[in-house]
Amino acid sequence: MTTKTPLELVQFQLDAYNRRDLATFLTAFSNGVQSYRFPDMTLLLDGKAAFGAFYAANRFVHEELRAELVNRIVVGNTVIDHEMIHGLSPEPVEMAVIFEVKDGLIEKVFAIPAKTPS
Repeated sequence: MTTKTPLELVQFQLDAYNRRDLATFLTAFSNGVQSYRFPDMTLLLDGKAAFGAFYAANRFVHEELRAELVNRIVVGNTVIDHEMIHGLSPEPVEMAVIFEVKDGLIEKVFAIPAKTPS
């Protein structure tokens, strides 16, 4: 893969995600990619193999899966996406996702699920 800017790389992985193209999707991530959940910083996935296995079994199996980009902020090597994820449940799932890019690949992913008002 040609070196991409952080913005191009995150868009590249989003496009592959929306096509449910796992092989292409994974090329955007480092072998040591880690995924965390905010605010408790729980490590969700550790390494590209775990990342790929999770998306193969829990995301790309949903035929209606797609991420709708609501807003995007780029700050240096960090890209923050506000997304609505369709196809996982009857209602879209609102998320913020922070991507940290290092050496041309996504190294860390931080998922911030929307909280349901009580």
